[in-house]
Amino acid sequence: MTEQTYAPGTYPDLPPPSDTVGPVHWLKANLFSSPVNSIVTLVAIYLLYLALPSAFNWLLIDATYVGETRKDCAPGGACMAFIGERFNLFVYGFYPAELRWRVNLAAILLVVAGAAVLWDKMPARKHIMKFAMIYPLIGAWLLSGGLFGLEYVGTHLFGGLMLTLTIGVTGIVFSLPLGILLALGRQSKLPIIKYFCIGFIEFIRGVPLITLLFVASTMLSYFLPPGTTFDLLLRVLIMVTLFASAYMAEVIRGGLQALPKGQLEAANSLGLNYSQAMRLIILPQALKISIPGIVNTFIGLYKDSTLVIVIGLLDPLGIGRASVADSAWLGLSTEVYLFVAVFFFISCFGMARYSLYLENKLNTGHKR
Repeated sequence: MTEQTYAPGTYPDLPPPSDTVGPVHWLKANLFSSPVNSIVTLVAIYLLYLALPSAFNWLLIDATYVGETRKDCAPGGACMAFIGERFNLFVYGFYPAELRWRVNLAAILLVVAGAAVLWDKMPARKHIMKFAMIYPLIGAWLLSGGLFGLEYVGTHLFGGLMLTLTIGVTGIVFSLPLGILLALGRQSKLPIIKYFCIGFIEFIRGVPLITLLFVASTMLSYFLPPGTTFDLLLRVLIMVTLFASAYMAEVIRGGLQALPKGQLEAANSLGLNYSQAMRLIILPQALKISIPGIVNTFIGLYKDSTLVIVIGLLDPLGIGRASVADSAWLGLSTEVYLFVAVFFFISCFGMARYSLYLENKLNTGHKR
């Protein structure tokens, strides 16, 4: 057999060896790579075999999806009719039904603004980014109204998923820039700025969020002039943002300290001033390093939004707990907690996956 030769630069791409690709290789490499891993895999499969059939039957086969009271639900299955009956309450809280189009429009615009920020290949991204910068004002106007002909809706009517997204998105959007400023301030050479940032960060990190929410809901009024009204939800948003920014500052400070001092020295040698060096060289690298910690803080903040139940604001969990107290649906806490858990899992899993995508996209090292 004559050996085939190729001119330089014309060698064809050959397929990888058959024993290094495919489902069989994946199983051997990830699930059965050693005797211990094989035993753990088999035990896990056995436990899933025991649990999944009954869970599948309870949630799908024997479940009831339509009904007006618990009496309409079949015994032995999930009473998902409760979720369907209270779905609008779970989503909109007590927002007036005839004005819910404003919530829907705000949600659609949030998706558009979020896509412009998170997806760099979005068409007309440069122009939509300008809209994203002012979206917080537009979203607040749509939800609350009171200006330019929109009927005012009190924030005491906010609830459900709408309330969770309002608190979570507001905290995430504003805590990141504030955290960056606190991290830079903590490293400042000006003592008044440095020690103010240190004191703020250490105080906030040393106090539970639930305590700060109580302060925002009850004690803050004692420090305001008599007759002054300060919306409860606005107080909560401010407190949640400040709380998250303190943790964000420490995450970003870790990224700043991970950079070698030569980066700043190189920026100085190029004639860049402090703000230019931070904006063009130091912060982009520090934020890239800090992506896992930043997203972890975002996820923690998003889940902590459920704590507002202690000050009378009803998120999905609060609405669910109030709904199961109704005599028509008494005792359906399992379905409520499952519904809320699935909602938070989807949201947090999406943030985690985007974090991995961003890490891989910004990775400039050489992986083996």
